[in-house]
Amino acid sequence: MRKVPFSRWIAPWFGLVLATLLASIAGAQVDIGFGGVAHDSSQPVEVTSDSLTIDQATGQAVFSGNVIVLQGDLRMSAPEVRVLYSETEGRRRVDEVLASGGVLMTRGADAAEGREARYDVATAQLTMTGEVLVTQGPTLVAGDRMVLNMQTGSGSVGGRVRTVFDTDDSQ
Repeated sequence: MRKVPFSRWIAPWFGLVLATLLASIAGAQVDIGFGGVAHDSSQPVEVTSDSLTIDQATGQAVFSGNVIVLQGDLRMSAPEVRVLYSETEGRRRVDEVLASGGVLMTRGADAAEGREARYDVATAQLTMTGEVLVTQGPTLVAGDRMVLNMQTGSGSVGGRVRTVFDTDDSQ
């Protein structure tokens, strides 16, 4: 039996592991939870703003100026929130909610902020983009984009991700 030097045996495996690691870093993504549990979307929604414009022809409602949206323990604030809706068999249904101008979303002790947010009602998926910062207690996660499943409370932060962990066990 021929002996193969350790360095020649490990090199291909090391290269494979390194390539896998670099690929995962290139598409940097950090899993997060938001609020810890699923969001109850059956609760009533309250919207407060300085003004409201409704365009029946395009199926849009635009809330402008100091917009605050509340549903249970979920709170979203933004300078502008655009609601896109459709009408089927005489009933209006909200399809999407678009917030812009600097969005802050809180749920319990968790908070997320970014430039824009899009909520797809059918999939219960919230996508926040533009210098996203997620705060969960003492832990901070920053990235280019956050995708959050509001039904499960789980999500991820992607793009160039930076995180700070609190390692102080004395608290």
